[in-house]
Order: sequence, then C-alpha cells, then structure tokens
Amino acid sequence: MAEQNRVVLHGMWASPFAKRVELALKIKGIPFEYVEEDIQNKSPELVKLNPVYKKVPVLVHNGRPICESVVIMEYIDEVWKNNGPPLLPQDPYRRSQIRFWADFVQKQVFEGLFLSMTTEGEAQEKAIEEVKEKLKVLEEQGLKSLLAEAEGSPFVNGDELGFLDIVTLTVLGMYEIHEEFFGMKLVEEEKIPIMYSWLNRLKEHPVAKEAGPPKEKVLALLQFIRQKALRSTAA
Repeated sequence: MAEQNRVVLHGMWASPFAKRVELALKIKGIPFEYVEEDIQNKSPELVKLNPVYKKVPVLVHNGRPICESVVIMEYIDEVWKNNGPPLLPQDPYRRSQIRFWADFVQKQVFEGLFLSMTTEGEAQEKAIEEVKEKLKVLEEQGLKSLLAEAEGSPFVNGDELGFLDIVTLTVLGMYEIHEEFFGMKLVEEEKIPIMYSWLNRLKEHPVAKEAGPPKEKVLALLQFIRQKALRSTAA
C-alpha cells in the first residue's frame, strides 16, 4: 500500500520543466520524494522511466512513470482533485485559453530566451527584442482579459498559483537574473505594466521563493550554456 501511494519526482535543479511539476505538487499539497538527476550523466533509472526522451521531469505514481511537464501537471490536477486548488479552471473555454497561452509562453517566450542565450551581437539583440514583442502580445491579447476575469485576484488562477501562473513563473520568474546576464532589460514596467506586476507577484509567492535556486548558481549555468553553444557554432 505504501508503494501505491508513493510519489517520486525525478528532476534537475535548473530545469524549468521539472520546476513546474515541483511547484504544482507543492501548491496541491501532495507529499513527494525528489530525485536529482545529472543530465550530463543520466542514471539507468531515468532512462528506464523515460526511454523515449530520456529526460526530466518524470513523475512516478503508483510505480508508474508519467513524462512531460504539461502532461504531468494535468495528471496531478485530475488525480488529486480534492487536494488544494485546481490548477486549471472548470470552464472549458477558459481552460482552453489557459492552455493556449501556456503553450505560447513555452514555444515563443522560452525558446526566444534560449536563442538569446546562445547567440551574440546583432543576432542576440534581435532575439531579445523579439522576446519583448512576444511579452507585449501576451499582455495585450491574453493577460489583460485573463486577470480581469480573475476579478481582482493576484493570479490568473485566482488566489493561488495555477497552470499558466506556474508555466510563466518557471520561464520568466528569474527575469532579473536574465537581465543581469544579458546586460539589458527584458521586462520593462513602462511598456508592459500588467505583465511586470504579475511577474513580481508570481516570484514573491512563498512556494516560488522557497523553490528558487541561488542567483550565482543560475548565472554560472547561463554562462556555461552560452559558452557551449558559441563554441559549437564556431566549430
């Protein structure tokens, strides 16, 4: 019975995908064990649990693995309906909008940030400007109405973090560290004030603050990723 109720998360401290699963579990109040994986030297257990992609996160529940962060978050919300607040709204249309904008943040904003980290000169400046444009689109076309529908609550999900809040937090919650790394602004209050205020509420959430890695460790990782990518391009 103990094995049946056991929840284990295989993650890596710097993975935004693993971090969003960790946050979802904590918001829902689900006890879990955490296994830190070395992505440079993947464990046999990780490869066995996720033989298709061989990457984190993997959630093991009742001895069965579930892979891919968005799939895991929806699984958590469905299995533990009575634990904590729902991560996704009940209304089908609003739920579809939350999924749409979470996908936008992942595909447009996250991938743009990664491109910014792995390029230099004019290419990097262009990538950063494109990220800024995507953030404007998110504010104007999505965030304004979603927060308005939340009726004064601090988060898109209401009084507690939900699906879109968590996905955005794991992509942009450390925007100030990224700004220091790039040497230029990403989130400008005067241009995207709603986005700016929302992000700051997200990163000040107690669970988010507890789960955040040290600034120096993040900067060192960003530098490592950048140098590795630039060396690969030069070769």
